Amino acid sequence: MPQHKLLRYLLLAGLSLAAGFLALAIAVPLESQIPALLIALFSPGLKLAELITPETGKSFAWTFGWFLRIAIAANTAFYYAIFSLIAYGVLAASKKAK
Repeated sequence: MPQHKLLRYLLLAGLSLAAGFLALAIAVPLESQIPALLIALFSPGLKLAELITPETGKSFAWTFGWFLRIAIAANTAFYYAIFSLIAYGVLAASKKAK
């Protein structure tokens, strides 16, 4: 049984990483066209990265690299929480049906 839990956590993490990256890829070009609240709902990492990314006078590549790391990590955590709640609901419903 522990192997199944580990596999489930790794699967959720992989799906969350893909979903977070995809949400960021969609949100960046649409940021100027749709309201900020809507962007924050499906890609909270973008707004968080805008707030956190330091303005230290370092190179653009350094700043952009940290921006991407923060945005992808925040989106991954966000989607991991969502996918975990969905998985918990599905498992609870299947146990209740038995």
